[in-house]
Amino acid sequence: MPAYDAFLLVSFGGPEGPGEVMPFLENVTRGRGIPPDRLASVAEHYYAVGGVSPINQQCRDLLAAVRADFSASGLSLPVYWGNRNWTPYLTDTVRAMADDGVRRAVALVTSAYSSYSSCRQYLDDIEQARYAVGPDAPRIDKIRRFFNHPGFIEPFAVNTRAALATLPADLRDDAHLVFTAHSVPVAMAEASGPGGGHRYVAELTEAARLIAERAGRNTHPHTLAYQSRSGPPSQPWLEPDICDHLGDLAKSGTKAVVVIPVGFVSDHMEVRHDLDVEAAQSADSLGLAFARAATPGSHPRFASMITELVTERLALPDETGPDSPALDSPALDSTVLDNPMPGDAGSPAALGDMGVPSQACPADCCRYAASAGRPRKVEGSSPA
Repeated sequence: MPAYDAFLLVSFGGPEGPGEVMPFLENVTRGRGIPPDRLASVAEHYYAVGGVSPINQQCRDLLAAVRADFSASGLSLPVYWGNRNWTPYLTDTVRAMADDGVRRAVALVTSAYSSYSSCRQYLDDIEQARYAVGPDAPRIDKIRRFFNHPGFIEPFAVNTRAALATLPADLRDDAHLVFTAHSVPVAMAEASGPGGGHRYVAELTEAARLIAERAGRNTHPHTLAYQSRSGPPSQPWLEPDICDHLGDLAKSGTKAVVVIPVGFVSDHMEVRHDLDVEAAQSADSLGLAFARAATPGSHPRFASMITELVTERLALPDETGPDSPALDSPALDSTVLDNPMPGDAGSPAALGDMGVPSQACPADCCRYAASAGRPRKVEGSSPA
């Protein structure tokens, strides 16, 4: 079994004060030629909440829940945290891990799905951080995707039921469930998964179905929409946009909606602004009763899922030593990739029909060459 000696949480990062907002936005969008007035407009979303993104505190809360669950489960691993775009930076964290003598770490990224921005880019960032640290950097293995894991689906189902309960009683039973995820370029969505398997939309569709089935006694209609588009109008991105979709639902006679941000693991700025402000205002203007389900965040079941996924990874045969290629290396036997060990013996490792995702990504998985530079969102745990 792999001899992991640390756990690493990898997330996006965000400002924690008004003075950090513009430097953060400039850092995220560097090299993209974003007009200053566009950055200033996005900055207002942060200033409206005191200049503090919620994402870092949500990571701290999740880490606290993970530490507690590790302890209760008998897992003795030090816990580290590094961000892609703001402090604590991933490279600084990997350097601290090396200084602490960590040789091999297992990492969870705050995204559940397959795509360049939600999986491959994290793998690239981890390798870039290791390269920057040098030969003493620990090997870091990323935990598999978890879009259909019970520990991801069940908190969403609980939170969807709670959101339904806030709607007017006479509208509740007929409420439409609208699942949302980060829009990405159509070409990126098509390239997601091994060999361009269109996995991003397929995995989102499956997660939405699983949550809808568990949301309550009544069968609510449900659809998938997208939010937080950031690309030029000339580039096709996944649709429909959430606000446009709400308009279509209202025209068709829908009276109430529950919006479930299935593409995200925590209630960060893209959830709190794009849904709680923009989508909520659209619903109000359309006369739709509106409720928004919370993401898993630091829910105990989500924390226990992380423990189960770490335990799952620990149970793999140790094909390699700590200095050998990581598990996404094409040199490894394909059975390690395609037949992962099951999770906790007391519960299934995956729900639905798509099975347990592979423990690692083939070298060509989710590769995407943008026509005009890499798309990067201002903040978000999935997909950017």
